Amino acid sequence: MITVKCFARYRALLGFSDLEVPAAPTLGDLLADPPFASLPKDALLAVNKSFADRATPLADGDEVALMPPVSGG
Repeated sequence: MITVKCFARYRALLGFSDLEVPAAPTLGDLLADPPFASLPKDALLAVNKSFADRATPLADGDEVALMPPVSGG
């Protein structure tokens, strides 16, 4: 299983803060599943607390974080 954590506005957008899902080969494969359909393409992604892209391989026990882009000044 993989743990997916949503942060900030993505909690309301996706309807969960933590979700356990079956392992997928890559982050992109995982995000193609229906629970993630409304995730914006510019989302910041992390696997095991390191920034990642959709090509990042996943393994059982990984933790995925979904975060909105940040801006500031």
